[in-house]
Amino acid sequence: MGLHKILKIVAFALAIIGAIFVLLIIAGDDESALSMSGNLLYVAYAVLGIVLALVVIFVIKGLFAGDIKKTLLTVGAFAAVIFISYAVSSGTDLDLKPFTDKGMDIDEGTSKTVGAGLYAFYALAVVAIGSMLLGGVKKILNK
Repeated sequence: MGLHKILKIVAFALAIIGAIFVLLIIAGDDESALSMSGNLLYVAYAVLGIVLALVVIFVIKGLFAGDIKKTLLTVGAFAAVIFISYAVSSGTDLDLKPFTDKGMDIDEGTSKTVGAGLYAFYALAVVAIGSMLLGGVKKILNK
């Protein structure tokens, strides 16, 4: 039995268990639903852990089955975008006083990290849109 078939069975079993828990919550009274929903968070954490472990397994399996040089170049390019975004972000372009007055724990480091995330998002969005446009133009020209 292949790994893909086993994962399909596990996913189907988890879906059935989830449906049973949802029906138990809907059928129960408010107190039992509240206590059961707290226990269901632990089940959700366990399922999330299983899914993340399977994703890591498949990524590693795909790395060794495919072209590892191309994969490493892509990961390196992504890391470069993140590094450049962090280097460009200053963290001082935001007045932090309103946040600290409300009791929020936001400092220049947090502001720099958020700014880096925004810059990385913008850069990756431009690359994604550009590659879609380039692919569309190539498709039109090849007809």
